Amino acid sequence: MRSLLRFLVRNYAFLLFLLLEAVSLVMVFNYNSFQRSRFLNSANLISAGLYNTTSSVLQYFELARVNEELAKENANLRSILDGGTLNDITISDSTYLAYEMPDTNFVFRAARIINNSANKQQNYITLDKGIEDGIKADQGILAPEGVVGVVTSVSDSYASGLSLLNPRWSISAKLKKSGYYGSLRWNGKNYRQADLLEIPIHVNLATGDTVVTSGYSSIFPEGLLIGTILTFDRPQGENYYNIKVQLAVDFKSIRYVHVIENVKKEELTDLENKVINGAGTN
Repeated sequence: MRSLLRFLVRNYAFLLFLLLEAVSLVMVFNYNSFQRSRFLNSANLISAGLYNTTSSVLQYFELARVNEELAKENANLRSILDGGTLNDITISDSTYLAYEMPDTNFVFRAARIINNSANKQQNYITLDKGIEDGIKADQGILAPEGVVGVVTSVSDSYASGLSLLNPRWSISAKLKKSGYYGSLRWNGKNYRQADLLEIPIHVNLATGDTVVTSGYSSIFPEGLLIGTILTFDRPQGENYYNIKVQLAVDFKSIRYVHVIENVKKEELTDLENKVINGAGTN
């Protein structure tokens, strides 16, 4: 306290000058519109410059991350195509790319996630592409790292759907090594893990085994990465394993995806419905 008093006494003249200067500036800006306008304009210019610099830095780091994602996706696509080439390429603008996998029924369309959740009991995804871009309901959503979800509703310019982090949806999955398949469903807990169900206990498993799409649906082609086995056990008296799968996709960081169209989906669905509806009629 004594030190503070000594400081004030020793510097009272300078402190009084600063106080009077501040008061005079306030009076000038309050009672003179021209000076006030010039001051505000200068302040706005400084703020705008700071925001612009910050935005440029953020865009730079975002661009680096996007380039990394695109590199991963290119590698993934090369793996899927097994050395094939892309055909039927259509580019409508710098952010939209559609391509068809040779010798398959699937077309991929690029999209960006504009809304996403990963910490709720039922999580959804919104994309910046819609009907005008060829997006329809019941099309799969794929990130460079692996399977993301499925489109459930669309408008002219947007699409929304269920992510893997939604217990309302399950996906047909199989073990890449053995080919045994089951259903994969999120348990509503850890956003990086899901449960693989219906794998018989006589199947040989190992931690780290790869889990991929089975191809037994009209939404996803076979062999797309879902994740790897994290843990498993054999419940006593049960015929199936308890299997925890580490999901390949980090749902808190994904931004860019591809929407997958099965161009022969309607034909396949109509045929299967005829079989189902016709069963038992004879």
